[in-house]
Amino acid sequence: MRDVLVLGSTGNTGGRVLRQLRDRGVPTRAATRRPTRPGQVRFDWADRATHAEALDGVGAVYLVAPIGVAEPRPLVEPFLAAAPDARVVLLSSSPVDDTTPGLGELHGLVQRQPGWAVLRPSWFMQNFTGEHLVGQTARDGAIVTATGDARVGFVDATDIAAVAVRALTDAEPHNTEHVLTGPSALSYAEAAAIVAERLGRPVTHRAVTSAELAARHIAAGIPAEFAAVLAAMDDAIREGSEDRVTDTVERVTGRPARDFRTFANEEIR
Repeated sequence: MRDVLVLGSTGNTGGRVLRQLRDRGVPTRAATRRPTRPGQVRFDWADRATHAEALDGVGAVYLVAPIGVAEPRPLVEPFLAAAPDARVVLLSSSPVDDTTPGLGELHGLVQRQPGWAVLRPSWFMQNFTGEHLVGQTARDGAIVTATGDARVGFVDATDIAAVAVRALTDAEPHNTEHVLTGPSALSYAEAAAIVAERLGRPVTHRAVTSAELAARHIAAGIPAEFAAVLAAMDDAIREGSEDRVTDTVERVTGRPARDFRTFANEEIR
C-alpha cells in the first residue's frame, strides 16, 4: 500500500489516525511544520513548496483544514490539485454541509477525488480535557456555552479516528459522508454533572449569549472572524441541530462508540 499522509498529525484526531494506521502496519507520513522524527514530513499550508514533497508517492490523505481559517478553500484547492489520484478523507463537522460557507466548500472539492469520505463528527468529548475552553472552564467549575439546555451527541476522537482509518484503508472507497456521534445526546449541564462526579467537586454549566461567547473566544486569542463562526455553532446547537444519535461508528468499525461517562472516567483528571 502507498503511504497515507496525515495532516493535523499532532491534533485530537490526526494523532489518533496516525497511531491506528501504524498499529495496522500501514505506511504513513506525518505532516508537520517542523519535522524532527523519522516518518515526519515538512508541511505548511502557507508554503506551497512543501505540498509536492509531502504528497510525493502518497495514495491517501487524511485532510484537516487549516486551523482558524474561516475561508480555507484558497489553500486547500491547489493542494488537492497536486494529488489527483489520492483517496481523501476530510475531517469536517456535524453542522457543516455542502452549502455551508468556508469548511463546507471543501466537501465538493474532496468529492472530485477518485475515492473520498467526509467525516462530520459532533462535538468532541476531548473538548472537556486539555486546553480547549470547555476543558479550561470545567476545571474552573463552570462550563460556559451559548447552547442553553440543548443536547449534543458528543463523540470520542478515538472513534472518529477509527472511522477515518477504515475510510482510508478499506478496499473500496466509502464515497459518502459519515455523521458521527456518541451513543447518547447530553446537554452541557448533564455533561457537567458527569464531570463533577468524576472530579469530586462542583462543575456547572453557565449559559451565555452567543455575543458573550464570541467575546470570550476573542479574549482567548481566537481571531474575531473565526470566533463568530464558533459562536454561531452554539446558536445552532441551542436550536437543536446536534440533538441526534447515529450508529455510524459501530456500523463502520464493528464496535460500539464510547459513551461520555466511560470517557470521563478514563480521561478527565
